[in-house]
Amino acid sequence: MLDTDLDTDISKVIEFRMSSLPPNQLPHVQRRMLVTSALPYANGQIHIGHLVEYIQTDIWVRFQRLRGHEIHYVCADDTHGTPIMLRAEQEGISPQELITTVWQEHKRDFDAFHVSFDNYYTTDSPENQSLASAIYLKLRDAGLIEKRTIQQAYDPVKEMFLPDRFIKGNCPKCDAADQYGDSCEKCGATYAPTDLKNPYSVLSGATPIRKATEHYFFKLSDHRCETFLRAWTQVKTPLQAEARNKMKEWVGEVGESKLSDWDISRDAPYFGFEIPDAPGKYFYVWLDAPIGYYASFLNYCQQKGLNFEEWVKPDSTTEQYHFIGKDILYFHTLFWPATLHFSGYRTPTNVFAHGFLTVDGEKMSKSRGTLISAHSVITTGFNPEWLRYYFATKLNASMEDLDLNLQDFVARVNSDLIGKYVNIASRSAGFLIKQFAGQVADAAMSHPLLNQIRAASEPITMLYETREFAKALRLVMELADQVNAFVDEQKPWELAKDPARQAELQTVCSITLEAFRALSLYLKPVLPQLAIGVEQFLALPPQQWQDITVPLSSKNPIRPYQHLMGRVEASQIEALIAANQ
Repeated sequence: MLDTDLDTDISKVIEFRMSSLPPNQLPHVQRRMLVTSALPYANGQIHIGHLVEYIQTDIWVRFQRLRGHEIHYVCADDTHGTPIMLRAEQEGISPQELITTVWQEHKRDFDAFHVSFDNYYTTDSPENQSLASAIYLKLRDAGLIEKRTIQQAYDPVKEMFLPDRFIKGNCPKCDAADQYGDSCEKCGATYAPTDLKNPYSVLSGATPIRKATEHYFFKLSDHRCETFLRAWTQVKTPLQAEARNKMKEWVGEVGESKLSDWDISRDAPYFGFEIPDAPGKYFYVWLDAPIGYYASFLNYCQQKGLNFEEWVKPDSTTEQYHFIGKDILYFHTLFWPATLHFSGYRTPTNVFAHGFLTVDGEKMSKSRGTLISAHSVITTGFNPEWLRYYFATKLNASMEDLDLNLQDFVARVNSDLIGKYVNIASRSAGFLIKQFAGQVADAAMSHPLLNQIRAASEPITMLYETREFAKALRLVMELADQVNAFVDEQKPWELAKDPARQAELQTVCSITLEAFRALSLYLKPVLPQLAIGVEQFLALPPQQWQDITVPLSSKNPIRPYQHLMGRVEASQIEALIAANQ
């Protein structure tokens, strides 16, 4: 019987999810948001470890768009620095040629995984040079830039100063050979390159010499910076608990002086922007790279006729969010806010950091074939939304690491997306098409099962908002389980055999497809391409978040069911690993 009281499982699940959410309520007014992901370095390909961040950001951005907020998502290739210059030299091309080629490869991979940037730009742009120079001059005029003579490692063969990562030697702590100039990969110790034993240049093999040079420093130790950063990291900004605690270690208590000044210059030869008042000196990449967020947005504003200053001025009412990996937290929660604040710009509303990706519980490895490039995922026939979904089932608001277990990946995608979710549509659509001209029964749209699924909208909304994607998807799949249980109980394949029960058949299939529509809307931020297929199948316009309360109607008959998503096969995993070894 269709009126059978439903299990209270869904209500209990929703109640539990609501009790675990933050006490604050979502604002109901339209919000205006600028969102960025960290800039990928233009010296290599995008791999699945990178994709964690861009997929996380894209899901959140798509969710906010579906809710009707004004949100702009920008990014850019990080294009400056010694590694870019040296790779271009090795390949016999200019740095500009190299970064153009890499930009095209990066954009190709992001597009393949449906990362919906509003603007994807480059830090080697006139907008970025102009902004970086202006910001530097404002910091200088505020008394926060200092010139000092320092000793640096110099390669006498290549005739250039060496970045830390271009010096190797024996670790001063454990004596491990071939360790970089800033940290030991064997024992984890950190040190200055001058502490290395038996140092040598990675470029020429020569023993580096020490040579004096003038460098420019951003005085992060200035009491103004320390006071500002203590307030910004500990009081003003709702950073993740792990991030706030780490910041507290770095900024210290009132009266302590724990922050070190930041070397923002590099010597020629160097691929980057020359410092305005220092000929032959160049901005260190970490000075102009984050300014690249604003440069990309400025370029976008010029294209779209937006008022850039309105978004970045100190008293702006817009919101600004940065999604990053936890390894670059220091730059984004100390240097970047201080750079913005003391040059007359607004500071970020928040910075969201995520953990690292492991594969089968271990660090990604070329020899094991688990340093998986984004492009290889596509060329070996994977549906990119499989990976989007799997990462989403692992992502939460913390900085904890997440693991891609390849066996679990196959089982999770096939069980959740095919067995639970897509299966709902395939079990009912054919009956409506064959026997009811694709029309649903309007009276069925108020069934208790559907009301409970719609009632999940508020907790799912809060879970997406707070980046608790794993919890949101668990709730969606628990709802899918209830729908499948309903179908199993009602047995539409049995009803179809009895001409006297045709009205009942139409009702059961209508409830099932309306449930599928609602679940599809909940999954749309994660599975945007599949959602398009669902909307075409159900003859619907692009669904928005508020459409959860707008059911299917007999006035818009559904179309014949088309295959929406295939299963992951073990052979595809084998091919993917082989392609990356």
